[in-house]
Parts: sequence; structure tokens; C-alpha cells
Amino acid sequence: MTDKIIGHDALLLPVPAPLDDHARARVAALALRQRRANGVLMKAVNFLGGQVEDGLKVLPKPLRDQLNEVTRSALRRSYDIAARSRGGIGQSFGSDQTHRIIGTLSGAIGGFGGLPTALAELPVATTLIFRAVLHVAAEYGEDPASEETRMECLAVFGSGGPGSADDGVDTAFIGARLSLSGAAVNAMISRVAPKFAAVLSQKLASQTVPVLGAVAGAGTNYAFVDYYVALAHVHFGLRQLVRDHGDVAVLDEFHRQLAAQRLPQT
Repeated sequence: MTDKIIGHDALLLPVPAPLDDHARARVAALALRQRRANGVLMKAVNFLGGQVEDGLKVLPKPLRDQLNEVTRSALRRSYDIAARSRGGIGQSFGSDQTHRIIGTLSGAIGGFGGLPTALAELPVATTLIFRAVLHVAAEYGEDPASEETRMECLAVFGSGGPGSADDGVDTAFIGARLSLSGAAVNAMISRVAPKFAAVLSQKLASQTVPVLGAVAGAGTNYAFVDYYVALAHVHFGLRQLVRDHGDVAVLDEFHRQLAAQRLPQT
């Protein structure tokens, strides 16, 4: 990023540096990471979800009706406590792999008693995923204690879901300045909650059978942590590049790389 003198007032404005080969290689790697987010394990979880039919159909109707509200509540709770949980003992649980391991254990415990314990574990799983995403944000130079960073983490939760047709990073948030008012936070949660609720319905459906649900809960939690961590690396990696090169050049190159990777191999 360089400075350029604009107008008679000698106002210094940052001018984005052009994309060089190194920056293009980083964008290409992020595009590939997004494409690979639905890995072998995620496909296995999708297969499991298919065996219990549609996740929402096998859940009790009162829960289906309330799932969005339950999800909004879990996201709000995660937004409020995830940053605080990084202090003290929480600082020792920092790596992506550690979050996957803790998520696996949490899912196993939650699924052991079937749907009742799976429901009780849902806010824990949501907070764990949120905290894992927040850890990734810190790796890319974001302030994990700031409201802006936590809003960006919420945006990651709105990035489709494992196995969905619209999975991937929502680049509308990458270069945007997000309002930090309480109303804006609630609006963001309301926007992303339906997508995340659809993901959680599959998780809950796989945990409906006691004991066997422990295995499913462990697998789905590992997969979901892995999925959202991957999308967080893409989201915050792109934001880091945008700070140096501007959103237009970076996001245009990102979409170009995604399109190129969809082409059939010859």
C-alpha cells in the first residue's frame, strides 16, 4: 500500500498496490481451499444425513418451528462470550486442530443421550465453532476482541453450509465496512441464522439415536469445525489481501480463480 497526494490540501490517501505474482498465488490458494472445504469427511457426513432423510423432516415439529430462534440465540451467545473465552485458560486452546478435537469430544457427549442431550450441546458447539473462526481471524491480523472482527465471524456463519448448493465465502462482506451498532449485530444474526440452522438440523438429525448419536455427533462436530475453519481462512485471508491490494483487484482475481478451477480437466 502506497500513499498518493490528492488535491490542493495534500491529503494522503492510501493507493492499493497492484497484484503481483505472490499475491495472485495466495488468492489461488484461497480459492482452492474453498473448493476443497467439502472434503471426504464432509461427504461422509452428508451421506449419513441422507440415510436419516432430510434433517428437518426427522426432527420434532416444535423443534423445527423453533430452530431458527434457537440458532439465533446460540449465535448471539457465541458473539458475546467467544472473545472473552480467549483469555486465561482459553489461550492454550488455540490451534485449528485443538478446536477440532474439542468439538469431536463435545459432539460425542452431546449425542450420547440422543436428541435431548444434542439440543443441550448445540450452544456449546456453536460457541466452539465461533471461537475457532475467531482464532483464525487473529492469525490474519484481526483484533479478536473488536466488535468488527466478531461481525466478520458472523459473516462466515452465513457462508452456506456443508453440502449446500451455495456453500463458500460471501464476498459481499470482504471489503464492506460493517455497522457496529446493536441493531446491526441483530440484523446480521437474523441474516445468517437460517443458513446455519439448516446445517444444525443435519447435525441434530444424525444424533437422534442415543449412543449411536455419540458417534454421529463426534463426526459432525469435527466436520463442521473443519468446514467453518477452512472458510474462515479464506474469508480473513482475502481481507488481509484487500487491505494491501484493494477489494476490486483481489475479489475479481478470486472469482476468476474459482471459475478456472471449475473447468473440466483435459
